[in-house]
Amino acid sequence: MPSYVSKPMEELAKQLTAGLVRLRRGYIDSAEALLRIIKPGLEYPYEFVVYRLTGYRPARGGPAEAIPAHALRHDLLVLILDLCNSIHLPVGVYDEPVYDTAQLARRFKVSTKTIQRWRRRGLVARRLVFPDGRRRIAFLASSVREFVERRRRRTLRSVRFSQLSPQERCEIIRQARRLVAETGWRLNQVARHLSEQTGRAAETIRYTIRRHDRENPGEAVFPGHEAPLGGAAKEVIYRCFLQGVPVASLARTYHRSRGSIYRIVNEMRAQQLLKRKIEYVYNPQFDLPNAEKWILEDPPEPEGQAAKPRCVRAPKDLPPYLRRLYEVPLLSPVQERSLFLKYNFLKYKADQLRQQLDLSSLRSSQLRRIEQLLMQADAVKNQIIRANLRLVVSIAKKHLSGPQSLFELISDGNLSLMRAIEKFDCSRGYKFSTYASWAIMKNFARSVPRERYLLDRFVTGMDDVAELAASARSYDPRATTQAELRESLEVVLAQLSARERAIIVRHFGLGEGRLPETLEQLSQSLGISKERVRQIEHKAMAKLRDLLRPVQADLLR
Repeated sequence: MPSYVSKPMEELAKQLTAGLVRLRRGYIDSAEALLRIIKPGLEYPYEFVVYRLTGYRPARGGPAEAIPAHALRHDLLVLILDLCNSIHLPVGVYDEPVYDTAQLARRFKVSTKTIQRWRRRGLVARRLVFPDGRRRIAFLASSVREFVERRRRRTLRSVRFSQLSPQERCEIIRQARRLVAETGWRLNQVARHLSEQTGRAAETIRYTIRRHDRENPGEAVFPGHEAPLGGAAKEVIYRCFLQGVPVASLARTYHRSRGSIYRIVNEMRAQQLLKRKIEYVYNPQFDLPNAEKWILEDPPEPEGQAAKPRCVRAPKDLPPYLRRLYEVPLLSPVQERSLFLKYNFLKYKADQLRQQLDLSSLRSSQLRRIEQLLMQADAVKNQIIRANLRLVVSIAKKHLSGPQSLFELISDGNLSLMRAIEKFDCSRGYKFSTYASWAIMKNFARSVPRERYLLDRFVTGMDDVAELAASARSYDPRATTQAELRESLEVVLAQLSARERAIIVRHFGLGEGRLPETLEQLSQSLGISKERVRQIEHKAMAKLRDLLRPVQADLLR
């Protein structure tokens, strides 16, 4: 079903479809009557709309915003269908002729697609129960008459439409071939030009040329236009679209219409969404009526004495970056539960909508809604993370006696915090800080002893680089020359990507006169987060371990 453009109209529709059954048919007729007096370019107060639909003036305190004419027209057409769906409304209740889509198309001798275009231009449609017991789209004779009178010129043009004769099709192909040879125009330009000359619709011209090219590839007007694009080409189109390349430019490059490019982009967006892993902690409250309304509300503010966030003084031995974490107020139990419900509900809704995706008939609005839900979920997760970062710092300080620095411990602790957010079930009644503390300390219990153990090993991935770096910085006549060591180091590092190589070299100080740089310094110079720097470093170290394993085996023989 189409969605509402105006939020007040969406709320009003919920009230009207849940109201008294005996009044709903009157709401339908009132909505159509209101449609007839709407003038383009104007705005209509919400109170006026309610009064015209129900005959009652709404109580004060309702939505004060005015509704633009185009949005009101769209929402009234949707409202009529929603009201029809909410009641059993047979065609016999109306004392005038009623047509379904096929009957109306036969009456005007047009296609059903033309009827659908009329609906988009304002033809009022109802969904009624026909004598065969099935509910279908229906049109009252009075609604059709009003639409035809209001849009007589466009309607008559559709009525006068007739199928192309073989001679006309041949002439269109001949003229199109001549235009391409003389001007080098693309399909859309040719279609518009021939439409002006012949009086036929541009879409009819485009369809005729495409059909000819598909059936006669050896004599195609636009060779290669109908060749299917592979996955690699679609991936390139999608990346170019994300980088801001105009759709018109992509259409010219790949000999496609702009609509085709948009369909490819939507297909790639859908595939990205289908590949994405969406995990959530289900709560039965997600399926309650109006769950979206009260779950997605902003978390309630603490009341009474707890209304003022408790000021916590940051320890003096922390750097400024970490001291700022203590400026973020802690969450109250009510706020914490509300945020976790919201976070998991947003992912639940996104997953439900994703399961309804059909790659053969994608809609941008459907994809946009899923992406918006996931973005909102990420924003809620960041809010929870910010409120609990000081917990990671306090636990990391207690494990500082090992070989890892404070920033490295905090980095590991942040990962544990993020994993804990994904697994926490607020319905059990526990505080998240208790659950997160257990998860962080459990991770430190595994990682810190492992780091101590690795220091005692003869050769490890980290030690390989450290040993090579030490050799490169200090000459050892018993081993080999400094130039040879540096050359060996460069050969190993050449297997890494440019960013991986830069982080390893700068973090361990592998150049002449270069001092090791911290994760904080690398983060600032590279323009990425410290966590991302740490991840890249770990990935690079894993590559180096794989490269140096044969060397280790030779040394241990």
